[in-house]
Amino acid sequence: MPVTAEIGPFSSATSMRRALRLREISAGELLDLHLQRIAKLDGALNSIVVKDFDRAKAVAKDADKCLAAGDERPLLGVPVTIKESLDVEGLPSTAGVEARRGHVAAADARTVARIRAAGAIILGKTNICTWLADYHSDNPVYGRTNNPWNLSRTSGGSSGGCATVAAGLAPIDIGSDLGGSIRVPPAFCGLWGHRPSDTAVCTSGHFPGSDHPNAAVTMAVQGPQARSARDCELALEAMAGPEVGMEVGWKLTFPAARHQSLRDFRVAVLPAQTWLPVDEQIIKALQQTADDLRRAGATVQELQPPRLGDLREYYAMFRSMMAAIVSVHWPSSLRDRVIDEKLSRGDDFMAADARGLNASSANYIQWHERREIYRCAWRSFFRQWDILLTPMTLTPAFAHTTVPTIDRALEVNGTQVPFDNMSFYPGLATLAGQPATAFPAGLSSDGLPIGLQAIGPFLEDRTPLRFAELLEELTGGFRQPPVFAADTF
Repeated sequence: MPVTAEIGPFSSATSMRRALRLREISAGELLDLHLQRIAKLDGALNSIVVKDFDRAKAVAKDADKCLAAGDERPLLGVPVTIKESLDVEGLPSTAGVEARRGHVAAADARTVARIRAAGAIILGKTNICTWLADYHSDNPVYGRTNNPWNLSRTSGGSSGGCATVAAGLAPIDIGSDLGGSIRVPPAFCGLWGHRPSDTAVCTSGHFPGSDHPNAAVTMAVQGPQARSARDCELALEAMAGPEVGMEVGWKLTFPAARHQSLRDFRVAVLPAQTWLPVDEQIIKALQQTADDLRRAGATVQELQPPRLGDLREYYAMFRSMMAAIVSVHWPSSLRDRVIDEKLSRGDDFMAADARGLNASSANYIQWHERREIYRCAWRSFFRQWDILLTPMTLTPAFAHTTVPTIDRALEVNGTQVPFDNMSFYPGLATLAGQPATAFPAGLSSDGLPIGLQAIGPFLEDRTPLRFAELLEELTGGFRQPPVFAADTF
């Protein structure tokens, strides 16, 4: 059975699934297509750092038998990759930490098990940064991943699998997100990434984290990166569900998107924050998108969400809570050193990091109380609005660097901005547990992708996903990175 002209390395996962069901292509042939492309191209990217090809071939054979028997599981025969920090039985799970080199997962994370049960063929695991604490996928265990749009630039982090998807090596990558790790990489690589609502997808089976459910680790989620909003939704449908032990009592059903046409959406556009510069090209893309929405008939208004102030206090609490979560497994020597370094800089948000690193259990509980007040404010906001539209990053993908994040700065419109302030726009959704879909919004003058973010109402994940899908139809779909275009290889 020859590979059809309609299905190639940049086809959507949705199209691949349709072709498999119609028997226009076999799971084995689709796998071979990706394996050949990986062999040719991944050396330049270093994105799939743990390969599981033999097991994938065996799974593809079983998938073809199931397809022949009429099996209609949603991801049956579709290749996917998994972020290295998520447990996949029999494969390493190090999070790029040298001390964990050689650690092998004993079982699939619950999310991975659901993806596998949906019929997906797992090709392997994709790169990360050490401790998942950077927007740069580089670590001493696996090395550095490059951006397929420009190999001298970061692919983003900590979910470096965006490079895999953008280069046509897999249609979907499953990542994780606390500071924006499944939204910033898509913004850097021209993809869609969806951060699910808190509690919609399991968080266990991930390092840093635990093999077991842990209700104290809020805000961290697992979710998809893909070449379309519909593919993100396809993966989300397979991933979503309760943690172990809870399935006896509840079942999650996402409500339908609030609207099916852009003209019906009520879109608030976050005003520029006077204290935080954003690359003027990203601001221009945000304004262009708002204009496109107005022409499509949507209600669009520049609006700061009420009851959240100028967002500095909001962001500071996010930084404190994130620091408390990411540092749980740190040795005390590292914690003490970073606290001293943060406090020595005289920066309010670095001081917030230090509070998180040095927090007591009482502090953490008090922050959760404050978080619920913010969540209430978001609920009120989304009674009147369907989407909050914001930038996703402060700049397009930055150049590779080995400078520690605490010493790093971004040049934004001629101004030096502390690097860690890149987490501001991701943190808007993260702190309150809102769903958010990152989507591409054109290219910079340097030919690098620009990404924006649609934040939606809690547990109404289909609303920002559908919004991004409709914009995709309006402005055009995925663009292939020129160097890795299908007709080049």
